[in-house]
Amino acid sequence: MRIFHRAKMSAYDEEESKFMRKVKENPFVPIGMAGFFSIVGYRLYKLKSRGDMKMSVHLIHMRVMAQGFVVGAMTIGVIYSMYKDYIVKPREELKALQQQTAFQHK
Repeated sequence: MRIFHRAKMSAYDEEESKFMRKVKENPFVPIGMAGFFSIVGYRLYKLKSRGDMKMSVHLIHMRVMAQGFVVGAMTIGVIYSMYKDYIVKPREELKALQQQTAFQHK
């Protein structure tokens, strides 16, 4: 069993990079990262036109927005993962079992 696992991983590594494999497993992580960097970049760009707002208040707002986006993306990712594991997967297993049972009765 251990040898099979290693062979499978080496085939995985040859076909695609580790980063792309992680992106496919958790698509909301790069979305969260992209949102984080977008918000930080935009707020840094707007730093010039902050008016009479203190620098520390502007930076705190930027941090809260960026963290909020990341936490939101992670939450949606966890909900999506739970949906796949606890709703979609059992339905597929039940459907496969019903098809197997129907095939055996024929």
